[in-house]
Amino acid sequence: MGAGKTTVGRALARRLHWNFRDLDDLIEQREHMTVAEIFASSGEAAFRRIESAALTALLQGRKAGSDLVLALGGGAFVQKQNRDALSSAGALTVLLEAPVDELRRRCQAEGKVRPLAQQDERFNELFAARRADYVQARFTVQTLDKSVEQVTVEIEQLLQAASLKIEKPK
Repeated sequence: MGAGKTTVGRALARRLHWNFRDLDDLIEQREHMTVAEIFASSGEAAFRRIESAALTALLQGRKAGSDLVLALGGGAFVQKQNRDALSSAGALTVLLEAPVDELRRRCQAEGKVRPLAQQDERFNELFAARRADYVQARFTVQTLDKSVEQVTVEIEQLLQAASLKIEKPK
């Protein structure tokens, strides 16, 4: 939460001339409720089932290396079945990293309701608990004190180094 997944994802997709999808937005469209409303009415476990189903549906039929930048919610990558689905789809995963204090500051500045970021202590615990799963991403990009443009350029370079064919329209 607060790492800049959606902002950076949109900018990266524009830069690469790819499609962009935010998994939380997709869930909200499918469920006709906000993520916060789903959490409030059905709980986190139900939300995680919905999240996994939405991710699986999105990835089905997409070929490896397809032109999609996908922003996952903060808890999506924690679930092994989601990491496995991403791996099976040939997705290259990128962790956007920043210190926990900076992530919390960004979440508060956003003014968006984040069900799991309401209390500082809980936010810190969540960050620590998710860390072992997050570091399983193929790439890590530090975002502290970097502009969105700097982060997108860095990710593009990582993708190119991974031999991902990136063609931009002429």
